[in-house]
Amino acid sequence: MIDIAAVRLSSAQIAWRAAQDIPDGAYVNLGIGFPEMVARFQPEGRHITCHTENGILGFGEAPSPGDEDWDLINAGKKAVTLRPGAAFFHHADSFAMIRGGHLDLAILGTYQVAENGDIANWSTGKDGVPAVGGAMDLVHGAKATVVVTDHVARSGAPKLVRRCSLPLTGLACVTRVYTSLCVVDVASEGFVLREKIPAISLADLRGVTGAELHVDGDVGEMICPELE
Repeated sequence: MIDIAAVRLSSAQIAWRAAQDIPDGAYVNLGIGFPEMVARFQPEGRHITCHTENGILGFGEAPSPGDEDWDLINAGKKAVTLRPGAAFFHHADSFAMIRGGHLDLAILGTYQVAENGDIANWSTGKDGVPAVGGAMDLVHGAKATVVVTDHVARSGAPKLVRRCSLPLTGLACVTRVYTSLCVVDVASEGFVLREKIPAISLADLRGVTGAELHVDGDVGEMICPELE
């Protein structure tokens, strides 16, 4: 079995890869934690408007250390910058945007994704997140939900599974997953492999995936720049 830790992509590379698929003009919510990194990699020449649940539309990447304005934070309490045309609004209005179907895309992290698109990205277990939070609104309010994640947990257990064993955030809502080893779509037949890193074989990739991995046509190479 291949050493996954030696070949997997970094979090920054996964975030970069996910950013390349965000369409021009999209309104996007970036989940707390790892997904916030996607804001760093907005493709040049493409206009993307980022939304945060605490009430900003049009924020940018994090400011340089020492340049933070702590009145400008995202839902994860991290300092952000503002892009031209940014707007502020009440928390309730922010959720009205989400629940009203006005966001094109939600990008979330996860503990598990099931082959039918169920997602579990919170847990009340040891060191777990204390509550599901706004993710339960995002997964069904946004027009599409995609996930960025390591392919396996720290324990080595697969994160792509047949059925989630942790508390669910949403049912049948995830359409695509970007992992440290591959890109998969969630289709009627389950997980469909679209890209994989060149360093891993299909057999080894299937060996660290907790559900059947279908192949439909050519599988592309998941090539990302060196990033920190």
